Amino acid sequence: MNKPPFNPYIAIVIGVLSVSTAAVFVKLAATAPASIIALYRLLFAVLLMAPFVLTKHRKEFKSITNKDWILSIAAGVFLAFHFILWFESLNYTSVASSVVLVTLQPIFAFIGTFLFFKERFTVGAILSMLIAITGSVVISWGDFQISGLALLGDILALLGAMMVTGYFLLGQTVRKRLPLVTYTFVVYGISTITLFIYNIILQNPFYGYPSQYWMIFLALAIIPTFLGHTLFNWSLKWLSTSTISMSIVFEPVGASLLAYVILGETLSWSQWLGGVIVIVGLSLFIYSTSKKSKQISIKEDI
Repeated sequence: MNKPPFNPYIAIVIGVLSVSTAAVFVKLAATAPASIIALYRLLFAVLLMAPFVLTKHRKEFKSITNKDWILSIAAGVFLAFHFILWFESLNYTSVASSVVLVTLQPIFAFIGTFLFFKERFTVGAILSMLIAITGSVVISWGDFQISGLALLGDILALLGAMMVTGYFLLGQTVRKRLPLVTYTFVVYGISTITLFIYNIILQNPFYGYPSQYWMIFLALAIIPTFLGHTLFNWSLKWLSTSTISMSIVFEPVGASLLAYVILGETLSWSQWLGGVIVIVGLSLFIYSTSKKSKQISIKEDI
């Protein structure tokens, strides 16, 4: 294998910091509806991708089967509602709680593979799942002591994790047959249409937001969506999937630090304790499953 142009571990650090900005950007545009923030994040991403995809990958659309279109449409709908639920959760709970709970996605994914694909768990995977779930209970219990609305935010974040799991499970077979860029463009496009219809139904205004909000929408499309995950995908050439997955577990750490510096958010004892337990549980879970399966997905929406 050729020597990488620069240290892939540096790319991973930059990638984690990039995806960690998503929740903070959403908080900075808090007066805009969550579904509007999600719409413009994906719309700008699609518009930025369009020239490249339509010139370099246009012929690949002809090879998409009817079954793959159905799966891609379903995946796009799940991704849209992942963003709606996750962004909405940030209106009620802290960045730390929300991001930690959304990061539980790998556990929901393996539960899904167990239910639908009869994937077997090792004892280590089961124990590590229980540890991570215990951490989420600690966070939710602590937030409930603070406010019932904070607990609502935690529940929305967990539902968002379930939705992104559906997105991964529906799309995993399509991604094997389509280049990642083409598949991502299709799914982002479907998600954009879904969010457009959703906002029409709710009668959310599509314009009239402060000028800095439009910069935030664009930043969401560029920094966590492209810069973060582009670096993760590039690093896969030099590092293992399990290494990438392990690094993404530390997204809540980056998000919490950014929330402290930019938003002035502090952590309660339950968020500290629960967050550490979740990160330990997820780390053990990914380690115990990485040798058994190579299908642990990288988080592509946060």
